[in-house]
Amino acid sequence: MSAPIMLEEMARKYAIAAVRADKEGNRDEAITYYKKAIDVLTQIVVLYPDSPTRQAYEQMIDEYKKRVSVLENMLPETPQEDNSQKTDDELIMKEKPKVSFSDIVGLDDVKEALKEAIIYPSKRPDLFPLGWPRGILLYGPPGNGKTMLAAAVANEIDSYFIHVDAASIMSKWLGEAEKNVAKIFNTAREYSKKDNKPAIIFVDEIDALLGTYTSEVGGEVRVRNQFLKEMDGIMDKNENYMVYVIGATNKPWRLDEPFLRRFQKRIYVPLPDFNQRLALFKYYTSKVKLGNVDLQELAKMTEGYSASDIRDIVQSAHMRVVKEMFEKNLSEPREITMDDFKEVLKIRKPSVNQELLKAYEAWTEKFKAL
Repeated sequence: MSAPIMLEEMARKYAIAAVRADKEGNRDEAITYYKKAIDVLTQIVVLYPDSPTRQAYEQMIDEYKKRVSVLENMLPETPQEDNSQKTDDELIMKEKPKVSFSDIVGLDDVKEALKEAIIYPSKRPDLFPLGWPRGILLYGPPGNGKTMLAAAVANEIDSYFIHVDAASIMSKWLGEAEKNVAKIFNTAREYSKKDNKPAIIFVDEIDALLGTYTSEVGGEVRVRNQFLKEMDGIMDKNENYMVYVIGATNKPWRLDEPFLRRFQKRIYVPLPDFNQRLALFKYYTSKVKLGNVDLQELAKMTEGYSASDIRDIVQSAHMRVVKEMFEKNLSEPREITMDDFKEVLKIRKPSVNQELLKAYEAWTEKFKAL
């Protein structure tokens, strides 16, 4: 096993132990493990400065440092009520997702694949005597709309939307994790049966749940087996559950190959192409005061940028004129110009590097299933 992967797994084990201790109220133990995770992640950043995951590690370091600071300054806590019974309710989004396919710019191939897999069978199950896909995997670089797509599907078919963070299952719920995985699926089935409408279980960072690791922490094997057992249950041809699992991951190569067959649809959510970038610029700049700006030129200049990068670029350009307004005591910000965007692009580079894109393309060539 390579040194970076060894360090990554070491940091992961420390982080899981820290979160578990934190949740259980063991403050000193949590601080110790958070600091160990910070040390290992710092080593990775220093030793491998060109790693595509460097930015993610730096963000984790910052988050753990903030949590350590909070814990170190925390007064002894008063006993809290047992919240274990609240799990089901907390998983259900109280408000219906407000995003629809029409709100998502581009990604037409992805939308079509989701319509075929979920929307059509949900509206006319009688037209699918051979069944339909219950497991859908959305993979690709971060910041390109995987979560929004899952929420949009739920909105299109008026379904329940159960948002699950896989990393939380594997950390906060160690010990009773298998029971909570079963609760998630039971909740979905109950809600679906009660109102006779679909339920979507959206699992973010699903590689944390179904990934391959050389060592196991706590009951990870049991958790994964329980999750797969539940997935097999909703795919049982004798049961017409309107329950779907949509998994999202930025690291599809971490998924165990035998698990992939549970995801009959494996859909690549790529970086935006020129037309998508142009549409994104039109969408985000419609919300700000824009001067003489060539959006087509901006779309050409931002090849390799993610959808979230483009949003951040417009936001940064807008912040420039707002800052100028305050500094010059003006009553209103001026219009954003092309120069503002060019200045932002001098210091804002793509969040996804080319090597990582090659890895996505290679995995897609081998495992893509539309």
